[in-house]
Amino acid sequence: MNLHKLFQMQNTLDHRIETQHHLEGIPLFNKKILSLQVELGELANETRCFKFWSTKKSSSKDIVLEEYIDCLHFILSLGLEKNFQDINLNMKNITCELSTQFLNLYITISNFTTTSSLDNYLSIFNDFLSLGQSLGFSEEDIENGYFYKNKINHERQDNGY
Repeated sequence: MNLHKLFQMQNTLDHRIETQHHLEGIPLFNKKILSLQVELGELANETRCFKFWSTKKSSSKDIVLEEYIDCLHFILSLGLEKNFQDINLNMKNITCELSTQFLNLYITISNFTTTSSLDNYLSIFNDFLSLGQSLGFSEEDIENGYFYKNKINHERQDNGY
């Protein structure tokens, strides 16, 4: 995965949003954290992995990927905010169930909120990529999904989203 390109694209989008919405110099860290947590919840909801009371299947792979990519936008944005974009990732091979992976990600995000260290950021990103693997996404799926959704996000800014 070309992280350098993803960070560049995210930086362009972030800069555009901050300029267009007059947010230069305004702290956005907590809003980005909450946005990531909300998007992660939306992703979990589409997988339905925690809905033990229901027999309804997960949403389509495309819908789940779109929610996954929404999370990725905020993970990249947080890395830019903390200047953590020159990174190497070591995806873990996780065998626990999806519900546990989601809960672990919430804990890791919380840890990063209180201690915004590189190690905690890498934990978020590595755990997130492992979740993607568990959801059946390849690196190519993730990159292509990001490119597509980044374009959509720019179009939304064009249209006053």
